[in-house]
Amino acid sequence: MLLSGPVDYAMYQSFREQLDAAPTEGLVVAELSTLGGDPEVARMMGEDIRFHSDLEPGARRFAFLGKAAIYSAGTTFMSFFARQNRYLTRGTRLMVHERKMAKQVELQGPLTRCLATAEAALNELRASIAIQEEGFANLVEGSTVTLEEVLERAPSNWYIEAPEAKTLGLIEDVI
Repeated sequence: MLLSGPVDYAMYQSFREQLDAAPTEGLVVAELSTLGGDPEVARMMGEDIRFHSDLEPGARRFAFLGKAAIYSAGTTFMSFFARQNRYLTRGTRLMVHERKMAKQVELQGPLTRCLATAEAALNELRASIAIQEEGFANLVEGSTVTLEEVLERAPSNWYIEAPEAKTLGLIEDVI
């Protein structure tokens, strides 16, 4: 499967078409180069990989091959692959950062309605943080990186070169 460009619904459609056409046995490689995009689309693609891996254990092995740049949503997608099935080409960089939110909350009207509006915004923020931390936990599973380290470094955009990603145990190898 060859994927490049922004992680968006067009990429998801291409991904699904290629996944559906992929061999039902053996190695299936998802090659990706991206500067990022929609994290929810990356999660959908990742859940498809997880589903097929769980549905067909032993029949197919799904591997990730990152090329040039695996930023943001690309790293999210990579995190759904087992660590031993993650590879980067020489010169590739990962970028890990926190999800972004741009939202204005307007409080106007009866106080109880204002409180409900404020609580809804806080609930959205809390849910987004929980989803973000699930992704970070997937990324570091089986590596020497702790979740706390990712939470500390992600707010300032953590760039990781391929050899460092291997040393940290985030990927299996650099090829």
